Amino acid sequence: MNNDSFAALLAAKGLTVDDRQLEQFNRYFQLLVEWNERMNLTGITERDAVYEKHFYDSVALSFVTDMSATSSLADIGSGAGFPSLPLKICFPHLKVTIVDSLNKRIQFLQHVAAELGLEGVTCVHGRAEDIARQKEHRDRYDLVTARAVARLAALNELCLPFARTGGLFAAMKGTDPAEELEEAGRSLRELKGKVRRIVPMQLPLEQSERHVILIDKLAATPRAYPRKAGTPVKQPLL
Repeated sequence: MNNDSFAALLAAKGLTVDDRQLEQFNRYFQLLVEWNERMNLTGITERDAVYEKHFYDSVALSFVTDMSATSSLADIGSGAGFPSLPLKICFPHLKVTIVDSLNKRIQFLQHVAAELGLEGVTCVHGRAEDIARQKEHRDRYDLVTARAVARLAALNELCLPFARTGGLFAAMKGTDPAEELEEAGRSLRELKGKVRRIVPMQLPLEQSERHVILIDKLAATPRAYPRKAGTPVKQPLL
């Protein structure tokens, strides 16, 4: 996929990117492939696939949320920087905080942000359960994202504590999340979240299924949450 075809895919959704932004995506792709040779960042390294399954898929969040009204974003368990860094490239005004438990990945993300000249990107090494207890991160962010991290019942406890009251948590999923939603009722109640809507999408070329679950944060996080590191995934609120 060349720059023109990627730009055309985004333009079809009303998103315009300039030459500098396209070059940032190009450099991001190069760094992803380079670093992937010495650490496991992604199983997808072919250019067309990276651009569609990582870059486009990440930016697709902007098709269903108002990024112009979003100033701060927290990306929980970001891995190789998805969806936050592609969103940051397209929407430079975003103040991005990335939380990841693996220090090697944090080093990669810091390097990418520096190489691409992305300002306002903070990379935090630690478990989401611990970081969400810190005053500077708790109940703070306009938008919280997580992409393919855990089932929703666990994910709500990992992510909703970062969202401010009136903010939004966007859980990015693959196939139909109906079963996950059914089992997540208690965690939504406990963590003060309410599903706004579930948006089905398709990748433009491969046509594979995607779903974004948009969850409103109704009130401040109760003091009991999140529980200690590891507990939300091992013993989700069911």
